[in-house]
Amino acid sequence: MNKTFTEAETLLFDIADNLSESRPKDVEVVVCPPSIYLELASDIAQQNDFYCGAQNMSQFDPGAYTGELSAEMIKSAGVKYIILGHSERRMYFGENDEIIALKVVKALKNDLIPIYCCGEVLKEREENRHFEVVAQQINKGICHLTGDEVSQIVIAYEPVWAIGTGKTASPEQAQEMHAYIRNIIANHYGEEAGAAITILYGGSCNPGNAAELFAQPDVDGGLIGGASLKAEDFIKIVNSFKK
Repeated sequence: MNKTFTEAETLLFDIADNLSESRPKDVEVVVCPPSIYLELASDIAQQNDFYCGAQNMSQFDPGAYTGELSAEMIKSAGVKYIILGHSERRMYFGENDEIIALKVVKALKNDLIPIYCCGEVLKEREENRHFEVVAQQINKGICHLTGDEVSQIVIAYEPVWAIGTGKTASPEQAQEMHAYIRNIIANHYGEEAGAAITILYGGSCNPGNAAELFAQPDVDGGLIGGASLKAEDFIKIVNSFKK
């Protein structure tokens, strides 16, 4: 929940201008602004070869749900991706795995690509329950889907204790959890599906640590939070994929 309209417009154009000059060709870039800026972001994205995503949507069909946004509405704004189950939605707005699972189904039916978020809080990590927590979120949130549907999902692992705190999971911790998530998918849908699914890391990823995190074999990219609010930092993270 950041940026006025003018600030958002400036940020989007700064990202677009710098991506066109230096972006690695094999890196897919998605920008997910607050919903009030989706049409603006979608228009800029289409002209500059990146994608637009939304931060949340309703689990309900269009109707009398004042203040909510349906999948159909988001899709009609030119959006391709939708973040679902972000830790802040779970923490502050009471979203649980069952609600998020409904949203995943609704997104897929409307040809939106879900970025499904999972991750543990500090207490769960300290109690050595992080694998258990993430497994439950994956199993309840997406393992009810068919194999074809799961192939359209992006998973984002966000250790909640590392979001906005300045703390970052070590590359080894990130790799360990990403490999674990990949194994869950493989156990449900086969080795090929496990190997193919995209898993992003989200937790205080910044220009200083992105390259090392992304170098891990099971870390396919990042779900960037605070660092995305500065175009220069965001571009540096994108460019950290350069060999």
